[in-house]
Amino acid sequence: MESAGQGLLSDAMTDVPVESAASARSGAAEGLSLAEEEELRSELAKVEEEIGTLRQVLAAKERHCGELKRKLGLTPLDGLKQNLSRSWHDVQVSNAYLSASSTLEDWNEKLTQSEAYKKTQETLSQAGQKTSAALSNVGSVISRKLGDMRNSATFKSFEDRVGTIKSRVVGSRENSTDCLHSPSGAGGKPPEDNAPF
Repeated sequence: MESAGQGLLSDAMTDVPVESAASARSGAAEGLSLAEEEELRSELAKVEEEIGTLRQVLAAKERHCGELKRKLGLTPLDGLKQNLSRSWHDVQVSNAYLSASSTLEDWNEKLTQSEAYKKTQETLSQAGQKTSAALSNVGSVISRKLGDMRNSATFKSFEDRVGTIKSRVVGSRENSTDCLHSPSGAGGKPPEDNAPF
């Protein structure tokens, strides 16, 4: 299968005409002489070599910087915090931020000085005061009604009945403890109250 694929590839390559070195030059290089093109290629090679050297130097400097940070106890999180802080500062002093901030301050000032805002603020203030007064009145009315209810004959009668039931329950408890015999054999002596409560 590979040989068939290679055969097709070689057949396809033979169909493509081979261009000469002069015709292979790009459209921009057509106006240059061969000497100028060689000079530019030589300069390009030098610049690419300098870029490679600078990359190596930069990598060495970054390693050295990392070692210094590690020795100082600085973590990548500290660097991130510092970068974010610096970026936020840069945003705050940028022309776009200052312009937007100034625009918003102008809008805020115009809005708070407008008649509609003042009327709305006054209306809300009055509504708050009225609501507070109404709630205060409701509270005092409820308090008064509860006091009146507590002083009513029905409530007094109910309170007396609860007191009577309580005294009967407590009284029957005391009577039932008299009937119990002491485990120590004391007979008629009521047992001491040793309840944990």
